[in-house]
Amino acid sequence: MSAFPVSHIHADHFSQEHETIMAQIFPFRGARYDATLAGAARDVAAPPYDIIDAAGQKALYDRNPHNVIRLELGMDQPGDGPTNNRYTRAGATLAQWMQSGALKRDPQPTIYYHTIEYVPPGADPKGPRKTLRGFIATFKLEEFGTGAIYPHENTRAAAKTDRLNLMEACRANFSPIWSLYSDPQDTILSALAQAAKSIAPSVEFRDDVGFEQRLWAISDPAVTQKVVAAMASKPIFIADGHHRYETALNYQKLRRQQAGQTGTVQGLQPYDSVLMLLTPIEDPGLTVLPTHRVTTTPLPSFDQVKALFADTFDLQEYPFTSQTQAAVRAQFIDAMRTQGRTTPMFGLALKGRAAYLTLALKAAHRPPDSASPRTKLDVSLLQQLVVAKLCPTQQEQEAILYTKDDHEALDWAANGTGTGALLLNATKVSEVKDVATAGERMPHKSTYFFPKPLTGLVMNVMEG
Repeated sequence: MSAFPVSHIHADHFSQEHETIMAQIFPFRGARYDATLAGAARDVAAPPYDIIDAAGQKALYDRNPHNVIRLELGMDQPGDGPTNNRYTRAGATLAQWMQSGALKRDPQPTIYYHTIEYVPPGADPKGPRKTLRGFIATFKLEEFGTGAIYPHENTRAAAKTDRLNLMEACRANFSPIWSLYSDPQDTILSALAQAAKSIAPSVEFRDDVGFEQRLWAISDPAVTQKVVAAMASKPIFIADGHHRYETALNYQKLRRQQAGQTGTVQGLQPYDSVLMLLTPIEDPGLTVLPTHRVTTTPLPSFDQVKALFADTFDLQEYPFTSQTQAAVRAQFIDAMRTQGRTTPMFGLALKGRAAYLTLALKAAHRPPDSASPRTKLDVSLLQQLVVAKLCPTQQEQEAILYTKDDHEALDWAANGTGTGALLLNATKVSEVKDVATAGERMPHKSTYFFPKPLTGLVMNVMEG
């Protein structure tokens, strides 16, 4: 699979549009594992909760008795009820770890400079590595629509209920919301990187997928105050963690109600901010991957599909044999990526057909320049012009599978896991920004920002 670098953004214009917006970030006394009591960082960290399956959950439980999975994604047990369940167990476990010293709060307000060195998915493992850079702090909660923070995705009620139950029981954030800001001169991370040169990383290890994880605790007030001041004029765009941000807003309202407060609270409370990893939009280590669709319901024949889309798309067929499949697949994917830079371009493969098909949207069917940012997205066009025709019912669309891996999508169609693979190019970060600032939300499964930050490197424990 090809990884997609962030496209060029007119960052100066981006900043000028929002000169009056105030976003507040705070250094905080993060809770971090004491390796002498809890074990090595590699053994107590975990991937984001929403990408962990049942097998992965059990493996993390078995790896180390202090793995953060016990807090972030506890296991249900027989006999669970309102007073004893995975949320209450997480709260009790957190209290126990804080009391024992397995988790310790840093003595001074701190900003955590974080880097992830990685090989992009599908790239040569021995080839060039990229490095995502950012910093972890707490962000003062603001409602959407105030101009301080922008979402780009819709959320689902069930996920927010789960996260709210956890926040109520633990009064903590275990994983950072990942957000973006613009800093074309790299002022903020340069200051943090310079400060990090004089201290050893607090966390440094190679994770399960071979990524190099590093975290520095920067508590020098001269540095942290510079970061706070530089961030004050910047709008924030959520990359990953919409459910957790909305949950933090709901938790804030709940705590204010419990305190009998209405309107503006006198003085900031711990629940008025949320844990956040902040990365510059311009960072060359930021990668956005596409999310391909794989249908699982019956589809028309290959020739019928070609006839269905001939009026809307310019079609190019890539037939292959068992001997030429690998080379033809590479050619097909490359054509989709290259031509997709200038026109909406999709790829299609059907179960039982030894050919790939590219679909380049004809000029007459492209949205006008005046169309909304959401309408012009490749993922919106795919849904409207392709998915809706191949899978016209809601039931068929709900049965669609998703993957960020080109080859996995094509293999699923070939081996019968699915009936057809629909490939698309990655959404650009500039498009995410345009949709968000227009007050729109992107279609389901539009973006996959990469690499995802781990859970458990530093936590925001609000009580005590």
